Amino acid sequence: MMKKEQKADWLLTCCIVILVVIGVLMVYSASSIWASYRFNDHFYFAKRQLLFATVGLAAMQGVSRIPYHSWRRYAKPILLSCFILLAMVLIPGVGLVRGGARSWIGIGAFSIQPAEFIKLALLIFLADVISDRQKLITHFFKGFAPLLLLVMFCFGLIMLQPDLGTGVVLVAACLTLLFAAGAQIKHFVFLAFIGISGFAGLIISAPYRIDRITAFINPWEDPLGNGFQIIQSLYAIGPGGLFGNGFGQSLQKYFYLPEPHNDFIFAIIAEELGFIGATGVLIIFSLLLWRGVRIALGAPDKFGALLAIGIVAMISLQVAINISVVIGLIPVTGITLPFLSYGGSSLTLTLASMGIVLNISRHCYY
Repeated sequence: MMKKEQKADWLLTCCIVILVVIGVLMVYSASSIWASYRFNDHFYFAKRQLLFATVGLAAMQGVSRIPYHSWRRYAKPILLSCFILLAMVLIPGVGLVRGGARSWIGIGAFSIQPAEFIKLALLIFLADVISDRQKLITHFFKGFAPLLLLVMFCFGLIMLQPDLGTGVVLVAACLTLLFAAGAQIKHFVFLAFIGISGFAGLIISAPYRIDRITAFINPWEDPLGNGFQIIQSLYAIGPGGLFGNGFGQSLQKYFYLPEPHNDFIFAIIAEELGFIGATGVLIIFSLLLWRGVRIALGAPDKFGALLAIGIVAMISLQVAINISVVIGLIPVTGITLPFLSYGGSSLTLTLASMGIVLNISRHCYY
C-alpha cells in the first residue's frame, strides 16, 4: 500500500538546483573565449545551456509529480524506442559524427544523444523485471544471466558508435542495481574475469584507446599529442591554489585546454574557484548521493528502491569517472560531468531522472 504523498526531498532539490546554477555560470566562463572566436558571441554556449537547464528543471518538476510506479507500465515500450534510436544513430546521414563517435541524431539546430536515454530506460526495465522476480536474481541462468545479456546487448550497441565511456557507466550502474537486488557475489566474481578480458580486448582493438592508456601512464611522452589534454588539465588545477584565480579569470580556456566547457569543466572550476570551490562542488555531489541512497532505503516498495539506487549510481559513477579523468587518476574516457558540463541530452535527461527520484521521496518512510 502506497504511503500518502508528502513533499519532495528539499535537500536533494536544493543540491540539484545549486549544481545546475553553478553549471550555467561555469559553462559561460569556460566557453566565452571559444564562443566569441567561433560564433562572435561570448554567451553562445551559456544561452543554450540556460535553455537546456530551464527545460531540464521543468522536466524534473513535471516528472516529480508523476507517480513513479507509472513508469512500470511503459518500461518495455520506452526501452524498445531507445533501441530504435540507437540503431538510427548508426545510419549514415542520420547519425552525426563528433569527436570520432557517431553518437548523435540531429534535429534542426539541436541534437540528441540516444545513449543517454537508454541508460535510464534500461534501469527502469531492470527495476520492473526484478521487482516481479526477486528470487530468480539469485540464480545465475534463470535470473542473473538473461538480464546481464540484455545489458551487454545495450553496451554492444553503444560500442558500435563507439562510446566506451557511456557504455562503462551504463554497465556499472546496471550491475550496481543487480547487486542491490540481491545477486550473489560469486556471480560478480565470475563476471569480473570475463569483464577484464573483454575490456582488455576493447582496448587492444582500438589504437586510440591504447594511446590514451599510454598518455595516462606518462603524458609527457607525447605532450603535444595524446598527453596534451591531461597536461593542460593539470596546468589548470595546479595554479588554482586554495582560493582560485577568480571567476572568469581562467588562462587555460584561452585555447589551451580542449573541451573546457564540456568534459574538462571541473578543471576550470578548480582553476577559477580553487581548492575550496572544487571541494564545495564535491560536497554537494556527496550530499546528493547521500540523499539518493536514503531515499532508496526508505522507498515503499522494491521497484522504487531499485530504481532510485540505479539512478543515483548512474550519476555518482559518472561524477567519479569524470573527476578521476580530470585529475589524472584514470585515462581519458570522454564522459561529461553531470549537471555541470555543457550538453542538452545529458543535462535534460539527468534532471528528468532526478525527477523520478524526487517522486519516490514523496512516498518514503523516513
